[in-house]
Amino acid sequence: MLILNKTAGVFFKPSKRKVYEFLRSFNFHPGTLFLHKIVLGIETSCDDTAAAVVDETGNVLGEAIHSQTEVHLKTGGIVPAVAQQLHRDNIQRIVQEALSASRISPSDLSAIATTIKPGLALSLGVGLSFSLQLVGQLKKPFIPIHHMEAHALTIRLTNKVEFPFLVLLISGGHCLLALVQGVSDFLLLGKSLDIAPGDMLDKVARRLSLIKHPECSTMSGGKAIEHLAKQGNRFHFDIKPPLHRAKNCDFSFTGLQQVTNKRIMKKEKEEGIEEGQILSSAADIAATVQHTMACHIVKRTHRAILFCKQRDLLPQNNAVLVASGGVASNFYVRRALEILTNATQCTLLCPPPRLCTDNGIMIAWNGIERLRAGLGILHDIEGIRYEPKCPLGVDISKEVGEAAVKVPQLKIEI
Repeated sequence: MLILNKTAGVFFKPSKRKVYEFLRSFNFHPGTLFLHKIVLGIETSCDDTAAAVVDETGNVLGEAIHSQTEVHLKTGGIVPAVAQQLHRDNIQRIVQEALSASRISPSDLSAIATTIKPGLALSLGVGLSFSLQLVGQLKKPFIPIHHMEAHALTIRLTNKVEFPFLVLLISGGHCLLALVQGVSDFLLLGKSLDIAPGDMLDKVARRLSLIKHPECSTMSGGKAIEHLAKQGNRFHFDIKPPLHRAKNCDFSFTGLQQVTNKRIMKKEKEEGIEEGQILSSAADIAATVQHTMACHIVKRTHRAILFCKQRDLLPQNNAVLVASGGVASNFYVRRALEILTNATQCTLLCPPPRLCTDNGIMIAWNGIERLRAGLGILHDIEGIRYEPKCPLGVDISKEVGEAAVKVPQLKIEI
């Protein structure tokens, strides 16, 4: 149905006949009276094609997702052009499955919400083009979604959480700390200065050739590191957490990756093996990397909590820390964050693992939140574009650094 040319951001519109045939495939009677607002959410920012239908009470009426993980495991990473083609091949089916499961006629939708920023340009383009065609045919409002805003607000679908709260978003493509003051009101406290933690774990897993490990061959890099780390000794290697002298809330993971690569090269020489073979100490390296990453994340988050409390941006007691994103599904990281929240009289909340990774539910829910608040609802879609890079909220990270909040020592024993 949807065809994109090779230049990112330039769309060929599918024919009206094909859009019409797509909509006719639903055997529902239009005009049914629904008391609740209902939003279709579409997500194609990276390597998962996802869609969901959610109502304003938080009921997930239908969802569908197509994961590209197996394909990208074979190529050793996400190839944007491959991801784009897989989105093209699957988006119509996924949206159709989500709508069919919901038993909602497309004409009864209140709005269509779609991720338009940030993400891979080629992937974002597929979702946006498809969505705009639906919006045009159905004459429904369009709600552009910021991917990280959606991750941050997901917790309000699963838990009763009031503003303000602190959010830690850690995934394969993102890493940031922000104070959430409202549906679209964010103060950015810190972000990664280079790569994201999930990206770092994937690169270390590739360098360790964990895809050749019999227990890890079908796992993503992050899952392979977490699995193998359970068998390893994190004290076998000594690696200092990144930016340990910088008194801000920014993150860095490139240095950790480079130091780990040097350790791997050294061990390969000691064991007399070539790159691509499995080290006998692979589990110890995995455990050390995971622990060092967790300590780094905890220290920056600790400083963010203290800064927000000092400025009365968070309540002194029972403040909420939300951790979301793929890396927040890592049990070791979650346990480390629990140690932090127990020490700071905060409450740690995490969406269920399936909602921590990219999904259509969080996009539809973000659409519901914006629809209820009357924010960013477009009736004119002329000129709408995707944005591969887009910051979240107002950046006050410089102010955080200038405050130079001292963080007391915290033992992370898991």
